[in-house]
Amino acid sequence: MSAVPSDDLAEDEGPLAPHPARPQTHVLLFCGVHLTDPALAVPTAGLVDVLGRVGVGEYAARSTVSRMLRRGTLERRRSGRRVLLSPSGRARAELAEGGERAWRSPVNRTWDGEWTLLAFSLPETRRADRHLLRSRLQWAGFGMLRDGMWVAPREVDVPALLARVDVLDSLKVFRARVVEPTEVAELVDDAWDLATLARRYARFLDRWDRPDPLPDASDDLARQLHLLGEWTLLARADPGLPVEHLPADWPAVRAEHVALRLRRRYAAGAGRAVADLVERVRTVDERRGSG
Repeated sequence: MSAVPSDDLAEDEGPLAPHPARPQTHVLLFCGVHLTDPALAVPTAGLVDVLGRVGVGEYAARSTVSRMLRRGTLERRRSGRRVLLSPSGRARAELAEGGERAWRSPVNRTWDGEWTLLAFSLPETRRADRHLLRSRLQWAGFGMLRDGMWVAPREVDVPALLARVDVLDSLKVFRARVVEPTEVAELVDDAWDLATLARRYARFLDRWDRPDPLPDASDDLARQLHLLGEWTLLARADPGLPVEHLPADWPAVRAEHVALRLRRRYAAGAGRAVADLVERVRTVDERRGSG
């Protein structure tokens, strides 16, 4: 994820949707962890193998890779007779920035009382732009006060956020503070569904806060991708509200500790699994080439 999330990531459903991460999100997460060096690339078969570990069938996996190539999220390169895939330059920039967003604390302990207020009006003929705008705003932590009016509990660089959406001429953006008779608690309740978000955190903890999460997963790479996929969608859904305006038993902090602990736990095993995968695919390619 990033300050300007990719179309492949934006395809995941709304910020409170309970569905698992889509295949393209798992590909991006794999690239963001294991293909950070621009010199690294894997063949299509490698990505199909990776997606197979999180339950994606071969046909769906190959369709996902083809779609990401068409969109420019992945790009091809040649290494001798082999065709390898890697994240595009644009995708790398988004992944680097997105790491900061995904692992930003879900609780704002240094809030200065400032809000970013954004209003827009788009005609029905621009429905696609409106959908993409809302997706970007939700990703950046905005909540909807009413139709066409959104608010975020921090300063947001709106031109950067919406650089790839042709809507800047339809926006009004303000820095604002809440004054009487408006109550911050009322504003938060209007703009965000904290009860649903809390239930999602509870499900995350039920699944991951245990001695041996996902015991049926094939290896630590599979567990890593499942973990990152679920945490990424949670991070995207959480606006990072000021701690003084959250319930006392807010589960986000505990969930973050669990996610960070497991991310460290799976890193080495996942790295070994990737090295084995790359070597296995390379060997198969060489045998085919010499056949």
